[in-house]
Amino acid sequence: MTAIPALLLCSCLGLLLRPGGGQPFLRLRPSPSDNLPVKDIVEHPDPEYDPKEQDLDERTLRKKLGSHFDPGFMAVAVPGPANASGAEAAAGRGAYTYCPVLYTWKDLGVRFWPRYIKEGNCLAEKSCSLPEGMFCKPVKSVTKTFLRWHCQGWSSQKYCTWIPVQYPLIAECKCSC
Repeated sequence: MTAIPALLLCSCLGLLLRPGGGQPFLRLRPSPSDNLPVKDIVEHPDPEYDPKEQDLDERTLRKKLGSHFDPGFMAVAVPGPANASGAEAAAGRGAYTYCPVLYTWKDLGVRFWPRYIKEGNCLAEKSCSLPEGMFCKPVKSVTKTFLRWHCQGWSSQKYCTWIPVQYPLIAECKCSC
């Protein structure tokens, strides 16, 4: 065996035998990306898959959601306008690298409870740096738990229930490449 293939073989074996050596990414946590905010879900339009009136009892659903209900980020009824979270302050400061989270209320539809979520966005319309070239991007996210109406089975034999789902939200934006 020549020296180069032998060295390559030893290096590969060394990586595989070292704990976590073959997969250095195991300890990394996922970071927010351009995939936030979450895209709208394409729903089956048939109202047969919607929850019925008796399935929308607020008291029962609040109990099911428990301590996960966060009135700062979720609403049962149509909420008022969301706080812009410092967009005006950025203009007053004149800070080019300031990247506030801009909140708006989003209607998730009848198949989610609570139906309304306060979703964050990073203002990426113009550059946040001097010289120009950097933009506001998500750097931190939080996950909120909602209830999702889920049906399985076919026609008369389908079974529907509320299931908890995790919904990621942008919590912090930063000026970056």
